[in-house]
Amino acid sequence: MAKGNISVNSENIFPVIKKWLYSDKDIFLREIVSNACDAITKLKKLAGIGEAEIGDEKFRIDITVDKDNKKLIIKDNGIGMTKDEVEKYITDIAFSGATDFLSKYKDEVDKNTQIIGHFGLGFYSAFMPSDRVEIRTLSYKDGEKAVHWSCDGGMEYDIEECYKADRGTEIILTIAEDSKEFLEEYTVRSVLNKYCSFLPVEIYLQIAGKEEEKDKDGNAALPKPINDINPLWMKAPKDCTDDEYKKFYTKVFEDFNEPLFWIHLNVDFPFNLKGILYFPKINHEFAANEGRIKLFNNQVFVADNVKEVIPEFLMLLKGVIDCPDLPLNVSRSFLQNDGYVKKISAHITKKVADKLKELFNKQREDYNRYWDDINVFIKYGCMRDDKFYEKVKDFIIYKDLDGKYITLSDYLDGKENKDVYYVSDENRQSQYINMFREQGLDAVLLPTMMDTHFISFIEAKEEGVKFKRIDSSVSENLEDGAKVDDEFRKNLVETFKNELGNDTIKIEVQPLKKTETPAVILLSEESRRMQEMYRSYGQQFAGMSDMFKDEFTLVLNSNNPLIKKVDGLDEEDKKMVCEHIYDLAMLCHRPLSPEQMTKFIERSNKIIEKAI
Repeated sequence: MAKGNISVNSENIFPVIKKWLYSDKDIFLREIVSNACDAITKLKKLAGIGEAEIGDEKFRIDITVDKDNKKLIIKDNGIGMTKDEVEKYITDIAFSGATDFLSKYKDEVDKNTQIIGHFGLGFYSAFMPSDRVEIRTLSYKDGEKAVHWSCDGGMEYDIEECYKADRGTEIILTIAEDSKEFLEEYTVRSVLNKYCSFLPVEIYLQIAGKEEEKDKDGNAALPKPINDINPLWMKAPKDCTDDEYKKFYTKVFEDFNEPLFWIHLNVDFPFNLKGILYFPKINHEFAANEGRIKLFNNQVFVADNVKEVIPEFLMLLKGVIDCPDLPLNVSRSFLQNDGYVKKISAHITKKVADKLKELFNKQREDYNRYWDDINVFIKYGCMRDDKFYEKVKDFIIYKDLDGKYITLSDYLDGKENKDVYYVSDENRQSQYINMFREQGLDAVLLPTMMDTHFISFIEAKEEGVKFKRIDSSVSENLEDGAKVDDEFRKNLVETFKNELGNDTIKIEVQPLKKTETPAVILLSEESRRMQEMYRSYGQQFAGMSDMFKDEFTLVLNSNNPLIKKVDGLDEEDKKMVCEHIYDLAMLCHRPLSPEQMTKFIERSNKIIEKAI
């Protein structure tokens, strides 16, 4: 038996600290299983260039949980190691086995196939849950002896020859007392499902001492791998069916609502990128926050929602993205500044925009049907990414008062100005909607909190476009053009101010075409929009909204018979009618306060009594 010290010096310790200290202890299993997969991949590559013989051997990774002996064992039938390689790759952490392998065979290996191996570095994560780590390995090279390496977590190790019948590597972890959860089948299975569900080598989980499973005839059942070695995103899109896409979505995201549609990413040049992005059905506005993009490296799970790789607005979607050229472990500051990562992000954005364009141009009915679910994502994406907006701006649609979907250019077509009238609450603004309808005017529906921000964004992007809520002004088309007598106007304004007891209220007199309407309330678009924006920012800004007081305007309809008679009423009836006209107009705008509602009901009863 030989003894030695693990080589750690100032030149190689910092990369280790930077890349290999994990916040999640369970990631050690991902590292060791990934190394096992790399070892098998390496052997396959060597066989492919004639440097190794493997015949028709079936490759696999076996993981055994031995609770009684406090052992967790990970075994592969891959390339194995010689004594010199163990010394190099295990005891000298300045070297990475996979890097050395790629360097040696870079001319023979297919350039489109990347082997991201960390054997010799990621291996040291094995000490996180362990009191002792052992390796038993036999190289594929003829004439080599099997090697046993062991270390209890200090800087010393033992290495000696041993007997091992089959080629490959076995990692034996003696689990520490503070990590004994990794001796439970449920925990190990959960970790493997999390990180290794789609690893390209079959993984079998075995529990020492557990009774062998039987089939219905009492015979030993054939074991099943816990992973899918051919995930859907690795297939060519032409070879995938709609049913397969839907089943994969349900399996991965445990969402039993069918996705609306999806984008299959399949790029080999100038970078390697595969994946599937799903547009989920959103049942309510805030469900958009439930998006989940899973990032993989060569079918090994890395993390959810890595915004440095995936554009932030795509986090509203669900999907899987496999980037083989990205390292399994890398700092986020590196990702933020890496040009390759930026190209991946830009490509994903482009593919999403291309899909929306295709749906808009070729499947317009489907696109319209999807809009209620996808508009939050598209609007958010536009506000977060100018390039995305430029690509999709012509495919942003709005629902009009008849439920028809139109573009902004459709709405503005033939109009002298670029005013866009909109409705935020169909029920509350029904009176204004009826006035518009009767005059053949149209408005668009913008009912969500995000729309307050979005219309400001569009106004900044599209010169001259101005969004006005349907109750913010009286369109010229709603007036009949008749001239209002100045004396009548002056007296009417003064009467309402006196009877309402508010000489600061803004009152206008206009001849509206809808003669049945005595008055309407208008609310300044600017002050209302600022109020809503501050409220949407959250509790810490809620008080700021009080800075922007409601700027109401009471518009009295000079064509209404009741308005014409107000000045001829006795004092008691005049006050009662003015207050009632004001409350009726306000009710079409917003609910009355409890006190106002009480007075409104009492006054209504009096009016009924007078009528009788």
